[in-house]
Amino acid sequence: MASRSSARGARIGAGCNIGRGAYIGPDVVVGDNCKIQNYALIYEPARLANGVFIGPAVVLTNDEFPRAVNPDGSAKSADDWHSVGVNIEEGASIGGRAVCIAPVTIGAWALVAAGAVVTKDVPAHALVVGVPARRVGWVGRAGQPLVRDGEDWVCPVNGERYREEQNDKLVLVGAAA
Repeated sequence: MASRSSARGARIGAGCNIGRGAYIGPDVVVGDNCKIQNYALIYEPARLANGVFIGPAVVLTNDEFPRAVNPDGSAKSADDWHSVGVNIEEGASIGGRAVCIAPVTIGAWALVAAGAVVTKDVPAHALVVGVPARRVGWVGRAGQPLVRDGEDWVCPVNGERYREEQNDKLVLVGAAA
């Protein structure tokens, strides 16, 4: 489906649910069927793929080195900084009050736990927790933690099987029988 534009210049996809008090900055792109909970702050130039969940009071930053003033004491203006974004890939979920510090990418179907602070890229299907966020497991597309079965990881909901590869990467190797 075609996306629609908001009055502020953000592009919001079809079928999105945006909660009360959520801020979506200009030039943010939100894919189809995303859910953005109450009081989330999504600063430009964030990019959310289809099916992304943003929990209540989540913050996606856009300033890698924030300062209110320049070294000479003059107030910073838009010309004094370059905004960087948070990219969230398909189906990923960001738990309530988590903070993602740009520039970072959250991989497809990853799960960022509530209250986590993400300071580096999160691989697809990773379950990350803490401050700073660190991987403690893997999750499937159904959102449940995967269970180890020999060399594979298995989704307890739909039986999908995944295999961990080098460089902290998980790949789908088979659907349920």
